[in-house]
Amino acid sequence: MAREQGLTEDQVTEIEDGYEESDLSSRDKAAIALTDAIIGDPRQVTPEVQERLREHFSDPEIVEMALGVGLFMSLSKVLITLGMEPEEMGTEIVPTPGSY
Repeated sequence: MAREQGLTEDQVTEIEDGYEESDLSSRDKAAIALTDAIIGDPRQVTPEVQERLREHFSDPEIVEMALGVGLFMSLSKVLITLGMEPEEMGTEIVPTPGSY
């Protein structure tokens, strides 16, 4: 779906190589910062990140992004736990914050 909406391989590389210093839009960078926080450490959603998000998104859009990322992450953990992930899908174990 992302490709259908215009995501290019160059943009994916920019995200992987350090999106904050990339040529991605400030809107995209704010959305990625939220995603990183949800996946990694929710304490990263600082007041500054919240301000950046509100510059580009409405509150309902922020909630939709957060829920979408959270639901996808939850589903992927369940599929991996049950051994149902696609064979070609690489997996990376990310510890739950506070559990290490």
